[in-house]
Amino acid sequence: MLASPTAPAPPNTDPDSRNAAIALGLTLPGDVVLYLLLPMYAAQFGVTLAEAGLLLAANRLIRIAGYGYVARFYARHGDRPTCTLAVVAAALCGLGYATLSGFWALLPLRLLWGLCFAALNLSTQALATAHPIGAARRSGRSRAFIALGPVVALPLGAVLALWVGPRAIFFVLAGVSLLGLLATRALPSLPHPRTPATGRRIKRPTPLDFWSFMEGFTLDGLFIIGLSYLGHDLLPGSAVIVAGVLMATRYLAEILLGPAGGHLAERHGAERMLVLLSLLSALALIGFGFGWLWSCAALIVVLRALQLPLLAPIVARRTPGPQRVQALAARSIWRDIGAGTGPLAAGLLPVVAPMWIYGPAALLLALAAWACREAPPAPADPGAARP
Repeated sequence: MLASPTAPAPPNTDPDSRNAAIALGLTLPGDVVLYLLLPMYAAQFGVTLAEAGLLLAANRLIRIAGYGYVARFYARHGDRPTCTLAVVAAALCGLGYATLSGFWALLPLRLLWGLCFAALNLSTQALATAHPIGAARRSGRSRAFIALGPVVALPLGAVLALWVGPRAIFFVLAGVSLLGLLATRALPSLPHPRTPATGRRIKRPTPLDFWSFMEGFTLDGLFIIGLSYLGHDLLPGSAVIVAGVLMATRYLAEILLGPAGGHLAERHGAERMLVLLSLLSALALIGFGFGWLWSCAALIVVLRALQLPLLAPIVARRTPGPQRVQALAARSIWRDIGAGTGPLAAGLLPVVAPMWIYGPAALLLALAAWACREAPPAPADPGAARP
């Protein structure tokens, strides 16, 4: 019997969503701390600065190419086996960051982590939206649990890098990753319904695809790199400490404001909040480009945290049934493409005035959000309404 969209969510829906988020939150610090330390200590990892950039981009590139395979594996095997495998592999990546040197030794670890993140991220989104009632609220709480690990690990990694060097912290983070097994053992192991294969593999991007790309491009790529470049000489103290605090602040905002974004979506509608918050983000990006650096940066961090829980419930409502898992994966691919190309645009900052970079990007983000304001018609097949 199909679950009614208006029926209360099953009692295990919230715990499952929370456990998946905890597993990702315990494995994510290894990646975010590497983003902090690898560019600053590239020589100690046996790579050049250019190679460090390629290594940090490799996990996104493999996700762009491999999200479909991960989604099929996840649908076939279920949450518990998929997430358990991902947690163990993430711990191995942490050990590799602590012990291996050189581009070709570290590259397989970055590719492996990309697949691990894809699996864990897909599980958190799929379980948060497993029932339409409370999906936005669960998505907001999920973002808060995911951010707990990075917000602690980033300042700790910065301090330890000054005291004992940049490698030792990854031994600790590998052990922290294994704690995620305590969360994955409580996840469901049933497979997810799969969408029948279709002959057409390349589809026209939807408004949500365009918005996902622009959010990754502006708020995950262009803004973060620009903040480091434009603000590196405006804050006192050691560069690694300053960078660690800046990155941790972004995750702290997710902890404090992610649940609030979910509640706003439940109360006012996820599409309406997505459009409003994106338009405000576009205005803040314009101000950022015109030189109101710290005030607009603080506003962008707040708006980004409020927006993060919105996309998954929108996707789940517009693409119900077996198509939901593949749709969530597709939005993640578009966001990764945007986040991977955003730093390329930020590379123009030394030669182009910031207003001419952030202004057009803000306009495109606003247009993408405005295109998402209209929800498509509900599917004609009544059976497709199953969450």
